[in-house]
This record gives sequence, C-alpha cells and structure tokens, in this order.
Amino acid sequence: MANKLNQPAGRNLKNLPQRNRRLYRTKPQKASLVLGLGTDGTHQVGTGVGPTTGSNGHALLWSGSAASYVDLNPSGFDWSYGNGISGTQQVGVGSGSATGGNQHALLWNGSAASYVDLDPGGFYESCAVGTSGTQQVGYGIIGSAMGVKYHALLWNGSAASCIDLTPSEFDRSYAQGTSGTQQVGWGLPPGAGYDHALLWRGSADSYVDLNPSGFTASCANSTNGTQQVGYGWGPVTGDWEHALLWNGSADSFVDLHQFLSSDFIRSEARFIAGNGNIVGTARDSSGSTHAILWQVPEPATLLLLALGAGMVRKKR
Repeated sequence: MANKLNQPAGRNLKNLPQRNRRLYRTKPQKASLVLGLGTDGTHQVGTGVGPTTGSNGHALLWSGSAASYVDLNPSGFDWSYGNGISGTQQVGVGSGSATGGNQHALLWNGSAASYVDLDPGGFYESCAVGTSGTQQVGYGIIGSAMGVKYHALLWNGSAASCIDLTPSEFDRSYAQGTSGTQQVGWGLPPGAGYDHALLWRGSADSYVDLNPSGFTASCANSTNGTQQVGYGWGPVTGDWEHALLWNGSADSFVDLHQFLSSDFIRSEARFIAGNGNIVGTARDSSGSTHAILWQVPEPATLLLLALGAGMVRKKR
C-alpha cells in the first residue's frame, strides 16, 4: 500500500548521488537556517545556522522540541553538519583548526565533547553519512590531477577501524546506509557509464551489484539488515526513476512504483524500517513532489497491497 504524506519541494532524482555529495560536503551559508536530516524515532539530527553559531553551520541534536536542542559543534571546529542518527550515535562532517581546515567525518554520542574524528588519513576529505548505532558509513575523497574519486567507507567507532568498501575494479563508490551486518550505497563498475546500487557485508570483496536487468543505473539508500531500498532507471522504466526494493540480489528487486497511481511519473525509496515499512518521495505529472509511505510487510502480499493502494487512491 502506498500513501501520500505531504508535498515538499521537487528535485531531480536522477542526479541524487551527485546532489547528495554536494549536500554532505558543503558548508551551509544562509544567515538563518535549521535543517533536519535524520531521526531514530526519539531524537533528531541536522544543522542550524544563525547568530548564535556565528552564521556558520553547526550540527544539532534534538529530542522532539526546539528547546531541547544540543549544539554538537566541537571546540576547534568552524562548522559541522549532522547527517544521520541511530541509538545514541550521531554522524556527520566538520572542519576547522582541529582538522587543519579539511572536512572530516565525525561521530558523536549526544554532546559536542563526545565527538570522535573518524578521518582515517590518506583521503583529501571524509564524511559520515549514516549509522546503525554501532557502525558508521560514508565516504572518503581521493584527489588527483584528474579530479576526485569517492570511496565508500565503513567504521566501527574509530578512525583506526576504517574499512574501504570500494571494490578493486570499481572507479568509485559511496556508502549511504547501514543496519546489522549490511551496508548499502552505490558505485561505478568497470565499463558502466552510470552508478549501480551496491550491497556490502563488511568488506570490499563482499559487494553485491543490485542493479537489475533492464536498468541503466540504480542507487541503494537504506537497509534494515535484510532488505534494501533505493531507486533505479532505464529502458524498463521509460528512463524515469522508480523506487526499488531488494532482498539481497539484483534478481530479487521489486518495482515499488507500480503501487502508486498513474499520475506519478517518478519515485524514490529513501528508508526502510525494521518492520518493512518504506518511506520516500514521488513526483506527479504536474511537477509536485509528495512524501510517500509504502507498507510492504513481505513480498507475498505485494499483489494484495497493490490492489489496496489503488482503492485508497480512488477514495480521495
């Protein structure tokens, strides 16, 4: 079943990986801004900019109200950005004198003083994007005269624990989400012109290419430790982005776009919960983007849910 939740501003989903990279790397510049990027159901993490931060971005942690905020920006940092949260952990990126002016992946446990610099060295810069509450994922950037390359990274709470998840034959990779023993993201395989959704289990050699047959490109955004979600596009979708669900392999994919009404032209799955519920976005033919909830407990019920979604839509 797919339910429309609201109508946030639209964006080009085909360019999501590149936009994510710029978002996580860029220091907020607005004079007054609060941006939330993640929640674990109890706490929220994001970034705030204003007079109290010297108009620099500071990573913030909330507990359900504005008054509850905690400024996570550590001493020695000019700015920081909160990207993800799970359990007692928050992750993001920051820069300042403590990092020599470079952008470093950061881990917090509820306070500015608790921060851990996850940068393993050997990278131009690094960023932590997601956490399972135990492990952290993100990327490191290697710079050269030919440009920069992204390498998916996995941490277990310290810089020394860093594992480069980039398969040896891949040109680049990026880790977006983690849960249990799984990590997900995307990478550029040899001979491919576009990124493919990837699944790892703790090492570069463990990767599984999730890009389904008939798809030109794909991206995995989230995993609940068993299933993975994201989006893909190609000839089978008319080159429109479609939200996708996987169960550990390319052949197991389910096109979640089929459960939306026909006025939606593109979609993306952003997060999957432990109970199988999926949230994401979809854009309609008028250009409006809607928040979407897919309730997909198990593959065996997909046909029934598809019919149910159609009936719910007609009742509006």
